[in-house]
Amino acid sequence: MTPDKILLPAAGAAKAIAITGVSRAGWESCKASLAAASRRWAEAYGFSAEPGRILVIPDGKGAVDRALWGNDDRKGADPFAPGRLARLLPPGRYAFGEGFADPRLAALGWCLEAYGFDRYRKPSAPVALLHCPKGVDRSDVLRAAEAAWLTRDMVNTPASDLGPAEIERAAKAMARRFKARIAVVAGRALERGFPMIHHVGKASPRAPRLIDMVWGSRAAPKVTLVGKGVTFDTGGLDIKPASGMLLMKKDMGGAATVLGLAQMIMAARLPVRLRVLIPAVENSIAGNAFRPGDVLTSRKGLSVEIGNTDAEGRLILGDALALADEQAPDLLVDMATLTGAARVALGPDLPPFYTDDDAVAAAISQAATAENDPLWRMPFWDPYQRLFESGVADMNNSGDSGFAGSITAALFLRRFVEKAKAYVHFDIFAWTPQARPGRPRGAEAQGQRALFTMIRQRFGNELA
Repeated sequence: MTPDKILLPAAGAAKAIAITGVSRAGWESCKASLAAASRRWAEAYGFSAEPGRILVIPDGKGAVDRALWGNDDRKGADPFAPGRLARLLPPGRYAFGEGFADPRLAALGWCLEAYGFDRYRKPSAPVALLHCPKGVDRSDVLRAAEAAWLTRDMVNTPASDLGPAEIERAAKAMARRFKARIAVVAGRALERGFPMIHHVGKASPRAPRLIDMVWGSRAAPKVTLVGKGVTFDTGGLDIKPASGMLLMKKDMGGAATVLGLAQMIMAARLPVRLRVLIPAVENSIAGNAFRPGDVLTSRKGLSVEIGNTDAEGRLILGDALALADEQAPDLLVDMATLTGAARVALGPDLPPFYTDDDAVAAAISQAATAENDPLWRMPFWDPYQRLFESGVADMNNSGDSGFAGSITAALFLRRFVEKAKAYVHFDIFAWTPQARPGRPRGAEAQGQRALFTMIRQRFGNELA
């Protein structure tokens, strides 16, 4: 089942089963409005509108007549919480009634909650269907849900079935759908033009490549998205422990997230010149693997001493960012599952982003709040550049201090950007370790909706 089969058109909502959101404070007045039999039913089940509690009220024939949802009206309550109803309610067609403060986010939460990754097992139990709430743009909700589902599917797929070639295949399918131009650099051309991408990926039998997709009018503002596409990360010769490899299928989460974002942008036909760059590699171990102590020369000409082969994401992103920067885009964004330090600082649910542009930062933060897509600005703290100095090259890819890992990684990447009018780096986790409303355990498309909203607001009227 797909989001468009779950979020039905608003037409027909009058014949659907109504869901009423009720807070604890409003329960007594709601109860008084119920028919006597329904009141007795609520009392028998001890329903008093506790947040997250649901009561299904039958009609006289044993079918569902209506549903009551314990709505949490406290400050800071999750606007996706009503989305849990997609799996709590019996199968059927439903419609929101009164008591939902943000029907758009509640409907989006419903679609996101309904996601299931069933590639390797029988499909999960059927979900309840929802008619799009009145006044909510169904196409807008579906764009966000479909992009998130695409990203989740890619990140959830194990590396055995998703390597650099499969990312290329997904990008080409998207290019065909939206009539975008796509090119792939591999082999000798990759070694000559993008040496760090080549060196990181050369030890794998699954060849590294750079995927380059372009869409939109040449006259439009240039928006370039770069996504880290490490389809599996062993850590290279600085090998990770077994526990550290368990989730490394998700190390291409940046690539999957920017592909989902690109789909949203093209589906909405935003007036931008969109470019998507994905360096796709597998960081493997073999006799020809790059080594600690090696010095690589990047596309930009900067030399990089390898302090740790497990800090490979910044290497492939450096080459891709250098290419992106050559066109001086109006907005350059990279998204990457880059550092464990970001998780130590902010946890799995709150990805940091970095930018020197205060106006862009404010717009992203506002969009993150509006879209229930939490993000937190972190600083490009220039004094920390000393932490990745090298005695033999322009810089070291990891340094040896152990401090400020997310900040130093961001500073490393910024060295490859000079001409872009605005640059933003996202250090995402791309994973939900514990299920929450609208966020099943597993892959997650972090920052995707916030970025789309910011881009639409910033560039949406440029050609109007």
